Amino acid sequence: MEHSYLDEHTAAHIAELFRSFSDTSRVRILSAIIGQELNTSKLAELFGLTESAVSHHLRSLRQQRLVDSRRVGKEVFYQVIDEHIISLFQQGVKHIQDE
Repeated sequence: MEHSYLDEHTAAHIAELFRSFSDTSRVRILSAIIGQELNTSKLAELFGLTESAVSHHLRSLRQQRLVDSRRVGKEVFYQVIDEHIISLFQQGVKHIQDE
């Protein structure tokens, strides 16, 4: 049976995706916005972070296309809706909790 290997481009994108999960604040933010929309101020309140720090993390997550945003007036609401990302996140949580 022949084994296939990732090309450099694909490997770089996968490494970048997993880097998004390498910060505890980003992981906690993701956990909060899977299945519900929250704005920056609510996320800051939930996790005891500054709104600036939350915005920085959300910008990073948006750049990786892990988070979607929706503007309502001056407020921006964030949510994870990509089933692949949700599944990957939930598998990571399950892996840790089953240890």
